[in-house]
Amino acid sequence: MARTVDDVELYLRSLDRQYVRDGEAFVLASGLEETSIGLLVHDPLVLVRVDIGTAPTDSVRQVALFRRLLELNGEDLIHSSYSLEGDQISLGAGLRLENLDMNEVASVLSEVDLALARHAQPLRALARG
Repeated sequence: MARTVDDVELYLRSLDRQYVRDGEAFVLASGLEETSIGLLVHDPLVLVRVDIGTAPTDSVRQVALFRRLLELNGEDLIHSSYSLEGDQISLGAGLRLENLDMNEVASVLSEVDLALARHAQPLRALARG
């Protein structure tokens, strides 16, 4: 049976996640102050995104940061990945909505929570120099 935005909301409630819903978009609380997790149901996908910060403009710091992001993608992440959109560093994941189940949502959100707890501050410090 095809899933809907209401199914995603039910999963979030069942997982006891704090969120605010606006149509097909959700803003979820994370364990870090001033860091929210965005979740958008955009059929046929469910997109998860967290803004980490701004990439440095200095090429030496960029190389160190981008190398670290690639290492983390390979070493620590399965369901999500770090990316660069313009000068913004983000952590994101995508899931198929059609046959989405609560375990998939839980897995992605757990990985994002863990990545934020372990990576966000060191990455932000590396970006600042």
